[in-house]
Amino acid sequence: MSTQYAPRVQAPTEERNPRTTEIDLVPTIELLRMLNAEDHKVPEAVAAVLPQLARVVDEAAARLGAGGRMHYFGAGTSGRLAVMDAAELIPTYGLEPGVILAHHAGGRAALETPVENSEDDPEDGAREAAVVTGADVAVGLTASGRTPYVGGALRTARAAGAFTVLVSANPQAELAQWADVHLAADTGPEAVAGSTRLKAGTAQKLILNTLSTALMVLLGRTYSNLMVEMSASNAKLRGRLLTILTEATGEPTDVCAAALAAADGQVKTALVALLADVPPLHARDALAAADGRVRPAIVALGAAGQAVGEVSA
Repeated sequence: MSTQYAPRVQAPTEERNPRTTEIDLVPTIELLRMLNAEDHKVPEAVAAVLPQLARVVDEAAARLGAGGRMHYFGAGTSGRLAVMDAAELIPTYGLEPGVILAHHAGGRAALETPVENSEDDPEDGAREAAVVTGADVAVGLTASGRTPYVGGALRTARAAGAFTVLVSANPQAELAQWADVHLAADTGPEAVAGSTRLKAGTAQKLILNTLSTALMVLLGRTYSNLMVEMSASNAKLRGRLLTILTEATGEPTDVCAAALAAADGQVKTALVALLADVPPLHARDALAAADGRVRPAIVALGAAGQAVGEVSA
């Protein structure tokens, strides 16, 4: 079988970078400075799409808060970054498995061994997106903005009524037509032409970090800037839970350890119990009534205590 070659319009990431044409001639330290100078352009490119990203975060928070899910679709570097982001939310924020899902072209095998031709199949993307519903969010990640696998997934998700998002490094991405929001981090030509594991991949990583972290904050899985839904699956993390509790309350370690034990290891329950000065059972009930959010639970307990005091008076 012969391979067919045909010219196509270059994506910005595929263009030749005039700043790095001598990358193979310069001393090592200069080579590193070239790469580093290109990397410095990424945060500004991400900052430019923050207003659009805010819309995505708010929509995702509303949909996940109502029982929906968020799906990532990507191939190659984009897909691997998506898998990593989804996986890390489970231990970091105690997120239930299956709430945020990553779909990678080529399946699990492609995570370690590249299956690059898998990204050319829009039908594969459509099949993967068959599980998406109108209650969900679908995020397609492709540096070029034209990966067929991602296109098939976004078209199917949009037809199902999902809120669709495209993350690319191409402001003129052809797949933007299937997205409610296009997050186009314009990182420009790569230091090595077409190597999107560089700036474009870094931009996607930053966007995913920002999206999922902001989403966890809006869903009440932090108190201040502390991770109060973290899964304590080993000794290090159990120690970190105790540190979080002491930092949040200002109480001595022994008091926090006792509160954590009384709360069956649930740091949110222990936190509310200490800050509102109530038994763990009352703290747990207040959290349930506040959809798991610490601050509203404390406010409600304070208001209830004040009401009891007024009645007694």
